[in-house]
Formats: sequence, structure tokens, C-alpha cells
Amino acid sequence: MKMQAQVDPHFTQFYAYPMWLNPGMTGVMDGNIRVTALYRTQWSDVMVPFNTAGLSMDMATEKNINVGVSFLNQSAGDAGYRYLNAYGSIAYSGVKFGTDNNQHITIGIQAGLLNRHFDPSKFQFGDQWNPVTGYDPGAVSADRIAYTSVAVLDVGAGISYYDATPDKKVNLFAGAAAIHLTQPEDPFYNAGAKQKLPVRYSFHAGARIQVNEMFSITPNLLYLRQGNADEKMAGLFAQFRANEYTDVLFGANYRVNDAVAPYVGVAFHNFVVGASYDVNISDLGKAVTGANSMEISLTYIGRKSGKPLRYLGCPRF
Repeated sequence: MKMQAQVDPHFTQFYAYPMWLNPGMTGVMDGNIRVTALYRTQWSDVMVPFNTAGLSMDMATEKNINVGVSFLNQSAGDAGYRYLNAYGSIAYSGVKFGTDNNQHITIGIQAGLLNRHFDPSKFQFGDQWNPVTGYDPGAVSADRIAYTSVAVLDVGAGISYYDATPDKKVNLFAGAAAIHLTQPEDPFYNAGAKQKLPVRYSFHAGARIQVNEMFSITPNLLYLRQGNADEKMAGLFAQFRANEYTDVLFGANYRVNDAVAPYVGVAFHNFVVGASYDVNISDLGKAVTGANSMEISLTYIGRKSGKPLRYLGCPRF
């Protein structure tokens, strides 16, 4: 039997960690350099929590070549499982068309190492159980584990589109990506046939709607598919300009048959900080407590001029 479930972590604030979402978003920003940190924790009261931390940095150049690096580490479960990856990304942003070349297409690829590791000392095997005294940690199991850690090459690619026309009522954006194109094999799966890591496909789209000079709304959609698992998410975010240097952001995402996630954030000068909380509405969430998730993000976007950002939405959550 093949196991084809989704194995990658997912994020509610997916646009806050752009190169995980789509290598075609490398360097897509209102600035020259972007640094993002993201942290997510979930299932804290159900099991040893899943903690995921991401860090990325990307740069837009004047030569239509954008570059970036990203790192992600997830620790999960009682077996000390860790999912770590480190990627370099490069994107070509020279495809421009329309009035004043304000329609942009960016094509990106990423490559790097994907490492998976677990701690076998935390396992409890069947032959370590005594029918009288229960589990005996001193008993040596006859089960043998060939690998506890492996690092493999991983490759992904993506494309993004956005409308950068200034002072426009509606600015559209969209993108698509495929991650794990090399489909690295799972060394921990030992059931005859080799098990490969499924490709993760994604499609995202939305529109920034400028209601007036002080207020805008951004509806957005995300679809992910990996193996036999898929994720559908829709959201709506609002951005209110409090003063010349400060914007307030708020909204919510709905992940179909899974969770509702309200979001709040503040943009101050060149920094954006955001927080979201997934309220689980699935059958599991109804059956147990503590199935909710929390996520925080911090983004810095710098410009050579040193001026604060004026246009945060292509897209910016």
C-alpha cells in the first residue's frame, strides 16, 4: 500500500513566507530586500506539539534577476521527528507588458537540501513490553532501523503574476508552483516498494481592492495538493492607514473542513508583524481540546531610498 498523504507543513499566513509558497515570488515586493521570520505551533494539548519555524531573505535586483534563501525546521511528535530544509532560489522578473509595463510575470526555481531525522531512543517497540510490568526501557528491541537521518537534493519551480499599476482600483495577483520535483525517496519506509515524497502543487490568487485612500481589502484563494491530500483556503484581509507610517491589518482565513483563522497585523515603517490563530472546526477539533494553532510573523522590507513602504499589497499579509 502506498502512503500518499500530505507531509509538508502548511501555513495560515502563507504570503508571509513567500518562497515556501512559490519560488516565483522570489523578489516580488515593493522594495529591494525582504527578510521574513515565521513561527507556527499546533496540537499542543493533543500530543508533543508540531513547532515550525521559517526564515527567509530575498533580494530584487535591477537586472531582472532576483535571488533568495530560505530555511525551515519542523519538530513533531513523540519520536523526535525533524523536518529541515534549506533552499536557494533564483527568479527572472523581466517579463513585463501592458501600459507602462505594469503587468509583471516572474518565473523562479529553487534547489537545496531536505533533511529528515528522528530519535529512535524515543521509540517504544512491542517486544519491549512486559505483560506484567508494562514497558521496560531497558529491554533491547530486536527491531532494527537502518536509517535515522537522511539529506537529499530537492528542487521546485513556480510562476507568479501581479498587476503593479499605481492608483488602480483593483490590482490582481496569482501564481502556481510545484515543489519536490525530484521526488526524493523516503528511507524510513520499508514495505517493499520505494516510497517517494509526493510533489506539492499549489495555486494562489487574489485581488487588492482600493476602497479609498485610507482603506483597501484583499480577497484571496489558495489550493494545495500533495499526494492524496488537498487543502482549500479562502480569506479576506483589510488594510487601514492609521497615519503616514502605520497601517493596521485584519481579516480571516477559512480552511475548508478544517479551521477558521482570524488575523491581525501592524505595518510600521518598513516592518510588518502579524498574528493568526486557527480555530479547529474539523471532527477532530470537536472531539478533543487543544487542536488549535497559533502563528506569528515578522517581515522587514527595505528600499534603497530608505523611505517607508507606500504600497504593501502585492500581496502583503
